[in-house]
Amino acid sequence: MRVGLTGHRGLTAAVEKLVRTDLEAELKTYKSAELCGVSCLADGPDAWFAESVLAVGGRIEAVIPAAQYRNGLPAAHHATYDALLHQAVDVHHTGRGESSSLAHMAGSEILVGLVDRLIAVWDGKPARGFGGTADVIAYARRTGVPVDILWPEGATRDQHT
Repeated sequence: MRVGLTGHRGLTAAVEKLVRTDLEAELKTYKSAELCGVSCLADGPDAWFAESVLAVGGRIEAVIPAAQYRNGLPAAHHATYDALLHQAVDVHHTGRGESSSLAHMAGSEILVGLVDRLIAVWDGKPARGFGGTADVIAYARRTGVPVDILWPEGATRDQHT
């Protein structure tokens, strides 16, 4: 079973704890030997998902939206990104250089095309910019990929993330 993840970045530590708990519970419903998680490995839910997949005995694949993608991630996340990328059994590239919203959406489209299901850490609100979580969910639904929404009760999202 190939499962992908899309989700909001910049969530608080309290929301992270709730999301991680829900991700672990969701992933335990899959057979670990057959589980392949596909992620862009960004800070936040992307990385938490990849870590959770590995923790339950699954494998991960990475989608790299752009050659400059890593440079656009927070410096504090680089070590985690590098470690997860090193553990990926396959890496998919968009062929884009600049890490832009267009590249991020292109990466998400590749991700959706690779998976049987998509987990979305989503507050139910419209995307704040092109290629945001809501756009990825809409794309998945248009292409027939089932989407499981994961937004823990009591979770909130900063207005600026």
